[in-house]
Amino acid sequence: MSGHSKWSTIKHKKALTDKKRGQIFSKLSRLITLAAKKGTDPKSNPSLIQAIENAKGMNMPNENIERAIKKVSDKNQAQLEELSIEALGPSGVALKIKAITDNRNRTMAEIKKILMEHNSKLVQPGSLTWMFNQPLTLSDSSIQEQVDRLFEALDDQDEVEDVISNLEEKS
Repeated sequence: MSGHSKWSTIKHKKALTDKKRGQIFSKLSRLITLAAKKGTDPKSNPSLIQAIENAKGMNMPNENIERAIKKVSDKNQAQLEELSIEALGPSGVALKIKAITDNRNRTMAEIKKILMEHNSKLVQPGSLTWMFNQPLTLSDSSIQEQVDRLFEALDDQDEVEDVISNLEEKS
């Protein structure tokens, strides 16, 4: 019976690893497609070169990279756009969220929901810029856990590419 349990454990770990890898590939694919809007020839598009190098660094298959580049020329595909969102997190943590999406309304609704669930809220673009010049340190471990859960939830959202905060790095 122990063999079954061991296989079950391996199967679940592999499923989690595959899911995370798929999320990473999806994010990289969107970055490549967005960069390819400026030109599909990597020789004349430095941002596309960088996106492709990042994808190859994560062992993304070449056919996935080529498919992402071809999406730009396919008029039947929804066009991607980049969103810059600012939010105020627990204990005054300032957040800049970068997302790439084919449906602005859906993505904004999903991010708003995540923020509400983690005691955070959207703010007007540019209203928190001054806060990024003042590094913030959290001394309360329960607030740090709330912030960590918020970051994890945002990272799990497929369209979110990057989250920047005014928190000082832990040493």
